[in-house]
Amino acid sequence: MPAIVALLRPAEPVERALTYSTMASSLAKGLQFSVSALYFVRILGLHPSTVGIGLTVAGGVGVAASVGAGYLVDRVGARRILLVATVGNGIGTGAYLLARDAVAFVVAACVVLGMAAMQRTAMLTVIAQSFGTESRIQVRARLRAATNVFIAVGTGVAAAALLVGTAPAYVIAMAGTAALVLGSAVPLRVLPGTRTPRAGGPRDEEPAGVSPIRDVRYLTATALNAVMCLQFGLLTVGVPLWVSGHTRAPAVTVSALLALNTVAVALFQARAARATPDVPSAGRAVAVAGVLLALACGLYAGAATGRPALAVLVLLAAAGAHSAGEILSESGSWTLAFDLADPRRAGAYQGVSQAGPAIGGMLAPAVVTATAIRYGTLGWAMLAAAFLAAALATLALSRRATRGAAVAVLAQSSG
Repeated sequence: MPAIVALLRPAEPVERALTYSTMASSLAKGLQFSVSALYFVRILGLHPSTVGIGLTVAGGVGVAASVGAGYLVDRVGARRILLVATVGNGIGTGAYLLARDAVAFVVAACVVLGMAAMQRTAMLTVIAQSFGTESRIQVRARLRAATNVFIAVGTGVAAAALLVGTAPAYVIAMAGTAALVLGSAVPLRVLPGTRTPRAGGPRDEEPAGVSPIRDVRYLTATALNAVMCLQFGLLTVGVPLWVSGHTRAPAVTVSALLALNTVAVALFQARAARATPDVPSAGRAVAVAGVLLALACGLYAGAATGRPALAVLVLLAAAGAHSAGEILSESGSWTLAFDLADPRRAGAYQGVSQAGPAIGGMLAPAVVTATAIRYGTLGWAMLAAAFLAAALATLALSRRATRGAAVAVLAQSSG
């Protein structure tokens, strides 16, 4: 119970504000994940392919917004951008209720996903500027655990709308989603205003430090993380299609796999974060994650050859390896995103770091279906190879960064 209280009501004011906001926004996500696709198709009357194309376009807007928000944060402050983006996200979600055609839907989706991307960049900048090297990873881990818990609660609430299945039920669920997103802005008002130091005083428009666009090492780490983030498409797109179309396991197994992942992240993400306090440990964590994700791909493929009971057991083992890999890769990527960044350009660097997950999330459905679902075992092998290659490259990058930092310290002490 003390651990639960510490998770849901932290003593530190900034973390407490971020936690309360995360609770409300995650409840909204749970509702939206469960009912939005059906709302778009059944209530708005859109074709599923239109929904897919529209969300892909909006995902591209989100990639650009995550990077652009970083530069805005460095100029006007993380708190201001976080508040504006949160309110904008709520308004965009409410606009779904007013959409009557495909164009209006795409515009609303671009607003929602663009503002959500800006929220993530601004929130990470708040964390980077408000906490020390080790505590910021712990804060992010606790926020992710709270996110998973409240998404699960939101999904349970959404079950009522799904059971009723009427147009008013879907409309009420979407309206509730918009209200929760808007409500998540309220706790953020107490956050302190912070701005990144500028190079030449108040009149200088350019913040101090190196631009992340010119930081090849940081861009490489971000690109490698985008490959690792393809894993999220496995559980949300690949696994449901694979279980229902290529194995003899009952369809309800998908729910069990998702529940296992949610519980594992909620229980172990903070613990894993404590094991990645610096760049070397983060590189090792990502390397282990790559091995686990490759193992999960092999197990998912192997589930196609067994009887129903055996297929379920293999799928559960695959989901276990997958969840462990996800937890480790996330912890490692967070440390790298914070520690490899120039603190003088915190917003810009965190904006670029968020482009990795955004790109991975945007491409994951197409990549997973074009490999595992289309080619079966060969496709799973392709994904396993991609995860291993990205993980080992991340390990090599972290080692070079550590050696470079050691050389710089020696040179400074010698001088």
